[in-house]
Amino acid sequence: MTTSPLAPTDPGAAVAGTRPSLTVLSGLWPSATYAVARTLLVADPTLLLVQHDLADLRVGTVRRVVRDSAGVLEDERITLAHGCVPCTLREDVLPTLARLARARPNRDLLLMLPEVVEPEVVAAVCAHCPVDGAPITDLIRIDSYVTVVDAEHLLDGLVSTDDLKHLGIAAADYDDRALADVIVRQIEYADTLVLWGRSRAGAYGTSRLSVLLERMAPWATQVPVSDDQLDATALTRQLRGTLRHRPETPGLLTRGLEGYVLGVHEPDPDCGIVSVVFRARRPFHPRRIHDAFEDLNDQVVRSRGHLWLASQPDTVIAWNFAGGGLRLGSLGHWLVALPDSRWDDVSDHRRLAAALDWDPYYGDRHQHLVFIGLGLDPVSLCRTLTSCLLTDDELADGSDTWRHYDDPLTGCFPVAEVLRP
Repeated sequence: MTTSPLAPTDPGAAVAGTRPSLTVLSGLWPSATYAVARTLLVADPTLLLVQHDLADLRVGTVRRVVRDSAGVLEDERITLAHGCVPCTLREDVLPTLARLARARPNRDLLLMLPEVVEPEVVAAVCAHCPVDGAPITDLIRIDSYVTVVDAEHLLDGLVSTDDLKHLGIAAADYDDRALADVIVRQIEYADTLVLWGRSRAGAYGTSRLSVLLERMAPWATQVPVSDDQLDATALTRQLRGTLRHRPETPGLLTRGLEGYVLGVHEPDPDCGIVSVVFRARRPFHPRRIHDAFEDLNDQVVRSRGHLWLASQPDTVIAWNFAGGGLRLGSLGHWLVALPDSRWDDVSDHRRLAAALDWDPYYGDRHQHLVFIGLGLDPVSLCRTLTSCLLTDDELADGSDTWRHYDDPLTGCFPVAEVLRP
Protein backbone atom coordinates (compact mmCIF):
# COMPACT_ATOMS: atom_id res chain seq x y z
CA MET A 1 0.00 0.00 0.00
CA THR A 2 1.30 3.47 -0.89
CA THR A 3 -0.31 6.70 0.20
CA SER A 4 0.71 10.30 -0.30
CA PRO A 5 2.99 11.75 2.38
CA LEU A 6 1.60 14.46 4.56
CA ALA A 7 2.48 17.61 2.68
CA PRO A 8 5.16 19.88 4.14
CA THR A 9 4.28 23.43 4.95
CA ASP A 10 6.35 26.44 5.90
CA PRO A 11 9.62 25.18 7.50
CA GLY A 12 9.19 27.75 10.23
CA ALA A 13 5.68 26.67 11.16
CA ALA A 14 6.70 24.66 14.23
CA VAL A 15 7.98 27.50 16.35
CA ALA A 16 8.98 27.04 19.99
CA GLY A 17 5.55 27.76 21.39
CA THR A 18 3.81 25.22 19.17
CA ARG A 19 6.40 22.46 18.96
CA PRO A 20 4.73 19.05 18.87
CA SER A 21 5.61 16.72 21.70
CA LEU A 22 7.43 13.45 20.89
CA THR A 23 7.08 10.28 22.94
CA VAL A 24 9.55 7.51 22.03
CA LEU A 25 8.20 4.00 22.58
CA SER A 26 10.53 0.98 22.65
CA GLY A 27 10.25 -2.66 23.61
CA LEU A 28 11.45 -6.08 22.53
CA TRP A 29 7.92 -7.55 22.38
CA PRO A 30 6.11 -5.77 19.50
CA SER A 31 2.62 -7.01 20.40
CA ALA A 32 2.81 -5.39 23.85
CA THR A 33 4.49 -2.23 22.54
CA TYR A 34 1.94 -1.80 19.76
CA ALA A 35 -0.92 -2.42 22.20
CA VAL A 36 0.30 0.57 24.22
CA ALA A 37 0.67 2.65 21.05
CA ARG A 38 -2.83 1.73 19.88
CA THR A 39 -4.27 2.64 23.27
CA LEU A 40 -2.65 6.08 23.12
CA LEU A 41 -4.04 6.61 19.60
CA VAL A 42 -7.55 5.77 20.80
CA ALA A 43 -7.29 8.31 23.60
CA ASP A 44 -6.07 11.10 21.29
CA PRO A 45 -7.32 11.16 17.67
CA THR A 46 -4.78 13.90 16.83
CA LEU A 47 -1.77 11.77 17.79
CA LEU A 48 0.46 10.59 14.91
CA LEU A 49 2.20 7.21 15.21
CA VAL A 50 5.43 6.69 13.22
CA GLN A 51 6.78 3.16 12.72
CA HIS A 52 9.72 1.76 10.75
CA ASP A 53 9.98 -1.90 9.75
CA LEU A 54 13.64 -2.94 9.52
CA ALA A 55 13.03 -6.47 8.19
CA ASP A 56 14.72 -5.60 4.87
CA LEU A 57 17.34 -3.22 6.26
CA ARG A 58 20.16 -5.55 5.20
CA VAL A 59 19.24 -5.01 1.55
CA GLY A 60 18.95 -1.27 2.03
CA THR A 61 15.20 -0.71 2.31
CA VAL A 62 12.92 0.26 5.19
CA ARG A 63 9.14 0.41 5.37
CA ARG A 64 7.74 3.54 7.00
CA VAL A 65 4.15 3.74 8.23
CA VAL A 66 2.44 6.81 9.67
CA ARG A 67 -1.04 6.43 11.15
CA ASP A 68 -3.53 7.96 13.52
CA SER A 69 -6.63 6.54 15.17
CA ALA A 70 -8.57 6.75 11.90
CA GLY A 71 -6.11 4.68 9.89
CA VAL A 72 -2.95 4.71 7.77
CA LEU A 73 -1.80 8.10 6.45
CA GLU A 74 1.48 6.99 4.87
CA ASP A 75 2.85 3.60 3.87
CA GLU A 76 6.10 3.83 1.95
CA ARG A 77 9.22 1.80 1.29
CA ILE A 78 12.42 3.84 1.41
CA THR A 79 15.80 2.98 -0.06
CA LEU A 80 18.75 3.81 2.18
CA ALA A 81 22.36 4.22 1.15
CA HIS A 82 23.64 2.39 4.21
CA GLY A 83 22.02 -0.58 5.91
CA CYS A 84 22.44 0.32 9.57
CA VAL A 85 20.16 1.52 12.35
CA PRO A 86 21.90 4.87 13.04
CA CYS A 87 21.84 5.61 9.29
CA THR A 88 18.11 4.82 9.21
CA LEU A 89 17.47 7.15 12.12
CA ARG A 90 19.55 9.91 10.55
CA GLU A 91 18.36 9.55 6.95
CA ASP A 92 14.64 8.87 7.41
CA VAL A 93 13.36 8.86 10.98
CA LEU A 94 14.51 12.36 11.92
CA PRO A 95 13.51 13.93 8.56
CA THR A 96 10.09 12.26 8.85
CA LEU A 97 9.56 13.64 12.34
CA ALA A 98 10.68 17.08 11.17
CA ARG A 99 8.35 16.98 8.15
CA LEU A 100 5.36 15.94 10.24
CA ALA A 101 6.10 18.60 12.85
CA ARG A 102 6.16 21.28 10.16
CA ALA A 103 3.08 19.98 8.38
CA ARG A 104 1.01 19.39 11.51
CA PRO A 105 2.47 21.51 14.33
CA ASN A 106 -0.62 20.93 16.49
CA ARG A 107 -0.39 17.13 16.37
CA ASP A 108 1.88 15.35 18.82
CA LEU A 109 4.07 12.46 17.68
CA LEU A 110 4.58 8.92 18.92
CA LEU A 111 7.66 7.12 17.57
CA MET A 112 7.46 3.33 17.99
CA LEU A 113 10.94 1.89 17.57
CA PRO A 114 11.63 -1.48 15.94
CA GLU A 115 12.04 -4.21 18.55
CA VAL A 116 15.87 -4.36 18.58
CA VAL A 117 16.55 -0.60 18.53
CA GLU A 118 17.86 0.88 21.76
CA PRO A 119 16.42 4.25 22.84
CA GLU A 120 19.86 5.62 23.73
CA VAL A 121 20.84 5.35 20.04
CA VAL A 122 17.82 7.50 19.17
CA ALA A 123 18.73 10.05 21.83
CA ALA A 124 22.30 10.26 20.49
CA VAL A 125 21.12 10.82 16.94
CA CYS A 126 18.63 13.47 18.08
CA ALA A 127 21.41 15.24 19.95
CA HIS A 128 24.09 15.14 17.28
CA CYS A 129 22.46 14.86 13.84
CA PRO A 130 20.84 18.10 12.58
CA VAL A 131 17.91 18.19 10.18
CA ASP A 132 18.24 20.90 7.52
CA GLY A 133 21.08 22.38 9.55
CA ALA A 134 19.16 22.66 12.81
CA PRO A 135 18.63 20.35 15.83
CA ILE A 136 15.46 18.28 15.73
CA THR A 137 14.58 19.82 19.11
CA ASP A 138 14.02 23.15 17.32
CA LEU A 139 10.94 21.49 15.79
CA ILE A 140 9.79 18.98 18.40
CA ARG A 141 9.89 18.67 22.18
CA ILE A 142 11.07 15.25 23.36
CA ASP A 143 8.72 14.43 26.21
CA SER A 144 9.60 10.92 27.35
CA TYR A 145 11.36 7.66 26.50
CA VAL A 146 8.96 4.85 27.34
CA THR A 147 9.95 1.17 27.34
CA VAL A 148 7.27 -1.53 27.34
CA VAL A 149 8.15 -4.91 28.85
CA ASP A 150 5.97 -8.00 28.60
CA ALA A 151 5.47 -9.53 32.05
CA GLU A 152 4.99 -12.98 30.55
CA HIS A 153 8.40 -13.04 28.85
CA LEU A 154 10.59 -10.50 30.65
CA LEU A 155 12.47 -12.79 33.03
CA ASP A 156 13.14 -15.37 30.32
CA GLY A 157 14.58 -12.60 28.16
CA LEU A 158 16.81 -11.21 30.90
CA VAL A 159 18.42 -14.58 31.64
CA SER A 160 18.64 -15.65 28.00
CA THR A 161 22.10 -16.39 26.58
CA ASP A 162 20.90 -16.14 22.96
CA ASP A 163 22.16 -13.45 20.60
CA LEU A 164 20.05 -11.60 18.04
CA LYS A 165 21.59 -13.44 15.09
CA HIS A 166 20.67 -16.80 16.57
CA LEU A 167 17.09 -15.61 17.00
CA GLY A 168 16.97 -14.17 13.46
CA ILE A 169 16.22 -10.61 14.58
CA ALA A 170 19.63 -8.95 14.17
CA ALA A 171 19.46 -5.46 12.67
CA ALA A 172 22.51 -6.02 10.44
CA ASP A 173 25.10 -8.64 9.53
CA TYR A 174 27.54 -7.13 12.03
CA ASP A 175 24.95 -6.99 14.85
CA ASP A 176 26.48 -9.26 17.51
CA ARG A 177 24.38 -8.05 20.43
CA ALA A 178 22.91 -10.47 22.93
CA LEU A 179 19.16 -10.50 23.55
CA ALA A 180 19.58 -9.73 27.26
CA ASP A 181 21.87 -6.78 26.47
CA VAL A 182 19.19 -5.18 24.31
CA ILE A 183 16.50 -5.68 26.95
CA VAL A 184 18.55 -4.15 29.78
CA ARG A 185 19.54 -1.15 27.64
CA GLN A 186 15.93 -0.52 26.69
CA ILE A 187 14.90 -0.74 30.35
CA GLU A 188 17.74 1.24 31.85
CA TYR A 189 17.67 4.19 29.46
CA ALA A 190 13.92 4.71 29.83
CA ASP A 191 12.45 7.38 32.07
CA THR A 192 9.12 5.49 32.05
CA LEU A 193 8.58 1.72 32.17
CA VAL A 194 5.31 0.00 31.27
CA LEU A 195 4.96 -3.47 32.79
CA TRP A 196 2.44 -5.00 30.43
CA GLY A 197 0.26 -7.94 31.46
CA ARG A 198 0.91 -10.54 34.12
CA SER A 199 3.62 -13.04 34.88
CA ARG A 200 2.95 -16.72 34.26
CA ALA A 201 3.82 -17.20 37.94
CA GLY A 202 0.74 -15.25 39.02
CA ALA A 203 0.43 -12.21 41.25
CA TYR A 204 3.64 -12.95 43.17
CA GLY A 205 5.57 -13.33 39.92
CA THR A 206 4.23 -10.02 38.63
CA SER A 207 5.19 -8.29 41.89
CA ARG A 208 8.66 -9.81 41.62
CA LEU A 209 9.06 -8.37 38.12
CA SER A 210 7.96 -4.97 39.38
CA VAL A 211 10.62 -5.05 42.10
CA LEU A 212 13.22 -6.23 39.58
CA LEU A 213 12.45 -3.28 37.32
CA GLU A 214 12.66 -0.89 40.28
CA ARG A 215 16.12 -2.24 41.12
CA MET A 216 17.31 -2.14 37.52
CA ALA A 217 16.03 1.38 36.81
CA PRO A 218 15.33 3.21 40.08
CA TRP A 219 15.24 6.52 38.16
CA ALA A 220 12.28 5.43 36.00
CA THR A 221 8.56 5.81 36.70
CA GLN A 222 6.87 2.42 36.52
CA VAL A 223 3.37 1.98 35.11
CA PRO A 224 1.73 -1.46 35.49
CA VAL A 225 -0.89 -2.19 32.84
CA SER A 226 -3.27 -5.12 32.66
CA ASP A 227 -4.81 -5.62 29.22
CA ASP A 228 -8.15 -6.68 30.73
CA GLN A 229 -8.40 -3.49 32.83
CA LEU A 230 -7.07 -0.99 30.32
CA ASP A 231 -8.06 2.65 30.70
CA ALA A 232 -6.87 4.63 27.67
CA THR A 233 -7.37 8.00 29.32
CA ALA A 234 -5.50 7.00 32.47
CA LEU A 235 -2.64 5.49 30.47
CA THR A 236 -2.34 8.66 28.41
CA ARG A 237 -2.06 10.74 31.59
CA GLN A 238 0.70 8.46 32.84
CA LEU A 239 2.73 8.33 29.62
CA ARG A 240 2.27 11.62 27.80
CA GLY A 241 2.94 15.20 28.77
CA THR A 242 5.20 14.08 31.61
CA LEU A 243 8.40 15.92 30.56
CA ARG A 244 10.38 13.11 32.19
CA HIS A 245 13.17 13.06 29.61
CA ARG A 246 16.38 14.71 30.76
CA PRO A 247 18.73 15.05 27.76
CA GLU A 248 21.68 15.92 29.99
CA THR A 249 21.62 12.49 31.68
CA PRO A 250 24.77 10.56 30.66
CA GLY A 251 24.87 7.03 29.32
CA LEU A 252 24.39 4.27 31.87
CA LEU A 253 27.97 3.06 32.17
CA THR A 254 29.26 6.56 32.89
CA ARG A 255 26.51 7.63 35.29
CA GLY A 256 28.45 6.58 38.35
CA LEU A 257 31.43 8.68 37.25
CA GLU A 258 29.16 11.66 36.68
CA GLY A 259 27.66 11.56 40.15
CA TYR A 260 24.29 10.07 39.13
CA VAL A 261 22.56 7.15 40.84
CA LEU A 262 23.85 3.85 39.48
CA GLY A 263 21.74 1.56 41.64
CA VAL A 264 20.15 1.10 45.06
CA HIS A 265 21.49 -0.92 47.97
CA GLU A 266 18.63 -3.21 49.06
CA PRO A 267 20.31 -6.33 50.51
CA ASP A 268 17.11 -7.63 52.11
CA PRO A 269 15.12 -9.71 49.61
CA ASP A 270 11.89 -8.25 48.26
CA CYS A 271 9.98 -10.95 46.36
CA GLY A 272 13.36 -12.67 46.21
CA ILE A 273 15.09 -9.70 44.52
CA VAL A 274 18.31 -8.40 46.07
CA SER A 275 20.29 -5.34 44.97
CA VAL A 276 23.82 -4.72 46.24
CA VAL A 277 25.92 -1.60 45.71
CA PHE A 278 29.63 -2.16 46.33
CA ARG A 279 31.97 0.81 46.70
CA ALA A 280 35.60 0.81 47.74
CA ARG A 281 38.71 2.98 47.46
CA ARG A 282 41.33 0.27 47.18
CA PRO A 283 42.18 -1.19 43.77
CA PHE A 284 41.39 -4.74 42.76
CA HIS A 285 44.19 -7.23 42.36
CA PRO A 286 43.94 -8.15 38.64
CA ARG A 287 44.41 -11.90 39.08
CA ARG A 288 42.05 -12.24 42.04
CA ILE A 289 39.20 -10.27 40.48
CA HIS A 290 39.63 -12.12 37.18
CA ASP A 291 39.41 -15.49 38.91
CA ALA A 292 36.28 -14.38 40.79
CA PHE A 293 34.24 -13.27 37.74
CA GLU A 294 32.13 -16.42 37.58
CA ASP A 295 31.40 -16.55 41.32
CA LEU A 296 30.55 -12.85 41.46
CA ASN A 297 27.81 -13.14 38.83
CA ASP A 298 26.30 -16.39 40.06
CA GLN A 299 22.56 -15.79 40.69
CA VAL A 300 22.93 -12.31 39.16
CA VAL A 301 20.46 -11.04 36.57
CA ARG A 302 22.24 -7.74 36.02
CA SER A 303 25.46 -6.10 37.20
CA ARG A 304 27.04 -2.88 36.05
CA GLY A 305 29.43 -0.13 37.06
CA HIS A 306 33.11 0.71 36.88
CA LEU A 307 36.30 -0.36 38.59
CA TRP A 308 40.04 0.16 38.74
CA LEU A 309 42.79 -2.41 38.65
CA ALA A 310 46.04 -1.97 40.56
CA SER A 311 47.99 -2.98 37.46
CA GLN A 312 46.19 -0.46 35.22
CA PRO A 313 45.79 2.55 37.52
CA ASP A 314 45.17 5.14 34.79
CA THR A 315 42.15 3.46 33.19
CA VAL A 316 38.48 3.49 34.22
CA ILE A 317 37.14 0.03 33.37
CA ALA A 318 33.45 -0.52 32.60
CA TRP A 319 31.70 -3.57 34.06
CA ASN A 320 28.62 -4.74 32.13
CA PHE A 321 26.94 -8.10 32.83
CA ALA A 322 23.66 -9.41 31.38
CA GLY A 323 22.46 -12.69 29.93
CA GLY A 324 25.26 -14.74 31.42
CA GLY A 325 28.02 -12.70 29.78
CA LEU A 326 30.40 -10.19 31.38
CA ARG A 327 31.80 -7.44 29.18
CA LEU A 328 34.60 -5.14 30.28
CA GLY A 329 35.80 -2.07 28.43
CA SER A 330 37.59 1.23 28.77
CA LEU A 331 35.80 4.38 29.89
CA GLY A 332 38.92 6.50 29.45
CA HIS A 333 41.23 7.87 32.11
CA TRP A 334 40.74 8.68 35.76
CA LEU A 335 41.01 12.42 36.23
CA VAL A 336 43.96 11.99 38.56
CA ALA A 337 45.86 10.47 35.62
CA LEU A 338 45.20 13.47 33.38
CA PRO A 339 47.19 16.71 33.23
CA ASP A 340 45.24 19.73 34.42
CA SER A 341 44.97 20.97 30.83
CA ARG A 342 42.82 17.95 29.94
CA TRP A 343 40.25 18.38 32.71
CA ASP A 344 38.24 20.74 30.53
CA ASP A 345 37.65 17.78 28.17
CA VAL A 346 35.29 16.13 30.66
CA SER A 347 31.87 17.29 31.82
CA ASP A 348 31.17 19.64 34.70
CA HIS A 349 29.29 16.81 36.44
CA ARG A 350 32.32 14.53 36.20
CA ARG A 351 34.65 17.15 37.68
CA LEU A 352 32.18 18.01 40.45
CA ALA A 353 31.60 14.35 41.37
CA ALA A 354 35.35 13.80 41.51
CA ALA A 355 35.94 16.87 43.64
CA LEU A 356 33.27 15.90 46.17
CA ASP A 357 34.78 12.44 46.61
CA TRP A 358 38.48 13.22 46.08
CA ASP A 359 41.01 11.21 48.07
CA PRO A 360 44.46 12.68 48.73
CA TYR A 361 46.11 9.36 47.85
CA TYR A 362 43.81 7.73 45.27
CA GLY A 363 42.41 10.87 43.66
CA ASP A 364 39.10 10.03 41.99
CA ARG A 365 39.87 6.32 41.59
CA HIS A 366 37.34 4.01 43.21
CA GLN A 367 35.18 0.92 42.74
CA HIS A 368 31.45 1.36 42.08
CA LEU A 369 29.53 -1.80 41.15
CA VAL A 370 25.85 -2.78 41.36
CA PHE A 371 24.59 -6.39 41.45
CA ILE A 372 20.90 -7.32 41.07
CA GLY A 373 19.72 -10.89 41.30
CA LEU A 374 17.29 -13.56 42.45
CA GLY A 375 18.31 -15.39 45.60
CA LEU A 376 21.54 -13.43 45.73
CA ASP A 377 23.56 -13.68 48.99
CA PRO A 378 24.71 -10.10 49.66
CA VAL A 379 27.12 -11.04 52.46
CA SER A 380 28.91 -13.66 50.39
CA LEU A 381 29.04 -11.31 47.39
CA CYS A 382 30.59 -8.43 49.37
CA ARG A 383 33.03 -10.82 51.05
CA THR A 384 34.19 -12.09 47.67
CA LEU A 385 34.60 -8.58 46.28
CA THR A 386 36.49 -7.43 49.36
CA SER A 387 38.87 -10.39 49.10
CA CYS A 388 39.80 -9.20 45.61
CA LEU A 389 40.99 -5.79 46.86
CA LEU A 390 44.63 -5.20 47.68
CA THR A 391 45.65 -6.07 51.23
CA ASP A 392 47.45 -3.63 53.52
CA ASP A 393 50.79 -5.24 52.68
CA GLU A 394 50.10 -5.01 48.95
CA LEU A 395 49.08 -1.38 49.27
CA ALA A 396 52.34 -0.65 51.07
CA ASP A 397 54.31 -1.99 48.08
CA GLY A 398 53.18 1.02 46.03
CA SER A 399 51.97 1.59 42.48
CA ASP A 400 55.31 0.81 40.83
CA THR A 401 54.98 -2.75 42.12
CA TRP A 402 51.28 -2.99 41.27
CA ARG A 403 51.94 -2.31 37.59
CA HIS A 404 53.94 -5.56 37.39
CA TYR A 405 51.27 -7.81 38.89
CA ASP A 406 50.17 -10.88 36.94
CA ASP A 407 47.30 -9.38 34.92
CA PRO A 408 45.16 -11.60 32.65
CA LEU A 409 43.54 -8.40 31.35
CA THR A 410 46.72 -6.75 30.09
CA GLY A 411 46.10 -4.99 26.77
CA CYS A 412 42.30 -5.35 26.97
CA PHE A 413 41.57 -1.68 27.68
CA PRO A 414 43.65 0.51 25.38
CA VAL A 415 43.25 4.26 25.81
CA ALA A 416 45.02 7.05 24.02
CA GLU A 417 48.36 7.96 25.57
CA VAL A 418 48.18 11.01 27.81
CA LEU A 419 51.29 13.10 28.26
CA ARG A 420 51.92 14.22 31.80
CA PRO A 421 53.09 17.79 32.38
